[in-house]
Amino acid sequence: MKELTEVRMLKEGKYVIVDDAPCTIMSITTSKPGKHGAAKARMDAIGVFDSQKRSAVHPVTAKLYVPIIERRSGQVLSVLEDTAQIMDLEDYSTIELKIPEELKAKGRIAPANEISFLHYEGKYKIDMK
Repeated sequence: MKELTEVRMLKEGKYVIVDDAPCTIMSITTSKPGKHGAAKARMDAIGVFDSQKRSAVHPVTAKLYVPIIERRSGQVLSVLEDTAQIMDLEDYSTIELKIPEELKAKGRIAPANEISFLHYEGKYKIDMK
């Protein structure tokens, strides 16, 4: 799911779709309008699910899609090396997610622990803030 919004309404830390991928805005700068042109905004963003850096330049009056990313909670059922099997606490479905490197070392993902994860159009990612 996604909704349309103007570029001037976007802020750092919010989500936006760049190159058909949901991204988190890392920085956004706007230029002043010129004599014959509209003000432009330059965005640097990082992909939510693939961590790839992307940038885009649009007029501030342009409309872009903003993804509606759900934050859900789940219970860890089992852990196998770098994969965790998680049961969604809303609909009780089970999914297998890759454990991020920074969480492997801390040992925060263990059976019976409750964690949070992101869900958007069939993509999932463990997100423990």
